[in-house]
Amino acid sequence: MNKQRENENFPYQDLIGRDVASVRSEIRSGNYRDHTAGLAAGKLQVNLAILPADLAADFEAFCRKNPQPCPLVGMTEPGNPHWPALGEIDVRTDTPSYNIYRDGTLIESVPDLNEVWRDDLVAFAIGCSFTFETALIAAGVLMAHINADKTVPMYRTTIETVPAGPFDCGMVVSLRYVSPEQVDLAREITARFPWAHGAPVHIGDPAEIGIKDVQTPDWGDPPVTTDGVPMFWACGVTPQNALAEARPPICITHTPGRMLITDIDDQTNSFIA
Repeated sequence: MNKQRENENFPYQDLIGRDVASVRSEIRSGNYRDHTAGLAAGKLQVNLAILPADLAADFEAFCRKNPQPCPLVGMTEPGNPHWPALGEIDVRTDTPSYNIYRDGTLIESVPDLNEVWRDDLVAFAIGCSFTFETALIAAGVLMAHINADKTVPMYRTTIETVPAGPFDCGMVVSLRYVSPEQVDLAREITARFPWAHGAPVHIGDPAEIGIKDVQTPDWGDPPVTTDGVPMFWACGVTPQNALAEARPPICITHTPGRMLITDIDDQTNSFIA
């Protein structure tokens, strides 16, 4: 199985401003394996979850019962790695990095799925907060992690989800610090993107949602700055958490922060699913 290659990553800064086809080409060819925040501006980025077809109905139900952390954008037919509804997509190669879980345990991260793809696998696309970050930046709201070339911090919380079949877990959230005078603006802007998690689920003290230390995120990088008001949005790593706790024989996700970039305009107001 192909392992993640080291010291061959295309520079992030060189991808900023390039169109989605160009960015996807660098990912598909194996040249870029890092986070996708701020890339292909204007295009919908999605979280990825792949699991056997016999679990697909329950997982779809979990997403539909929990639309804020798991806004379902679309799903593939079993065994089909191509995704024309999302664009010129090959789900086996077009995400910078994939996590492979067996029986709920992360066993490795790989650069592509060519050696593990099976005829019974179904891929799910779930909306991502990277989409609303473009709108926040356009409105003058600082996204410190993007400026610092870091992955947004993500945390497990005590916020409950609605279970479906074997899928049940606490909500995962992403954190951004926003200046006090821009909190209402950030809330208003992100509420316009229900397919990208919508408005924040919590604003203020992290301890109120079970986060003990913001400097030790469960995924991503520690906050670049703690200046401002902590704002927490539902995160598409939630379904990864649900998959891990359900312990299917195999499931595959994107590596957090390394999303699948679609050809869809991120201003769309309707789901594909």
